[in-house]
Amino acid sequence: MSDPFSLAGATVLVTGGTRGLGAAISLRLARAGAAVVANYARNDEAAQALEGRARADGLALEVLRADLTLTKGLALVKERMEQCAGTVSIVHCAATGVHRPFEQLTAKHLDWTMSLNARAFFEPVQALLPKLGDGSAVVAMSSAGAVRAVPAYTAVGTSKGALEAMARHLAVELAPRGIRVNVLSPGSVETGAWDAFPDREQRLAQARRRSPLGRLVSPDEVACAAQFLCSAASRGVIGHTLVVDGGARIAE
Repeated sequence: MSDPFSLAGATVLVTGGTRGLGAAISLRLARAGAAVVANYARNDEAAQALEGRARADGLALEVLRADLTLTKGLALVKERMEQCAGTVSIVHCAATGVHRPFEQLTAKHLDWTMSLNARAFFEPVQALLPKLGDGSAVVAMSSAGAVRAVPAYTAVGTSKGALEAMARHLAVELAPRGIRVNVLSPGSVETGAWDAFPDREQRLAQARRRSPLGRLVSPDEVACAAQFLCSAASRGVIGHTLVVDGGARIAE
C-alpha cells in the first residue's frame, strides 16, 4: 500500500455535504481521490458554489438535492448511489437543531432534531447496506453535546448521543463484513451553524480561551480527520469517537 490515506477509487456519500464542515469534508475527500456525492436538502446557492469550486479544481464531486427526512429523498439518494460501481462509503454530516432552554422545547422540536441527526443516519446506512462492503467506511458526525451538557442544547445533544450509541452498535454488527463505523466529534469550528445561537460570539470567545491551541480548530483539520477515517489508514479503528478539538475537552 503506497499511500494508505489515498481515497483513489473510492465513492463517498457526504450527507449535508455542501455547507460548513460538510463542504470542507466533501472537498478534502475529493482531493484525496474519491468520487464524492455531496447531498443537501435546500440551499441551492451553496451547492452550486461547491460544485463550481470542485469543477474548477478538476475534482470528481457532484451535488444531489434530497431531503433525507422524507421517503422520496431517501429513495433519490439510494437510486443515485446504486448507480455507482463497487462499494461506497458514507459520511453523515447532515444536522439540524432547535437551540432553546428545556422548558421552551416541544415534542415537535425533539422529533425534528432526531429525524435528521439520528434517523437520517440510520435509514441511509440501512438502505445502502448492499452497497457497503469490505473496505467501506461509515462516519457519523457528532459533537461535544453528546457527552456533556451545553446550554440550550438539550434537543441536539440528545440526538447526538443517540447517534453515537447507534454508531457503536453498527460498528460491532458490521465489522465482520469489513465495514468500519466510527464517529467524528469536532470541537468548536467557526461555521454558519453558530448563527443559531444568540450568544454566538461569546461562546466562540470562550471556546478559544479553553483551547490549549489558543484558537478554534479549522474546517480542514476536521476534514483531514474524516479522510483518515474513510481511508485504509484507519482499517484497525472500529467504533471509535475521534475528537478533533485542539485539546479543549481535556483542558476544561
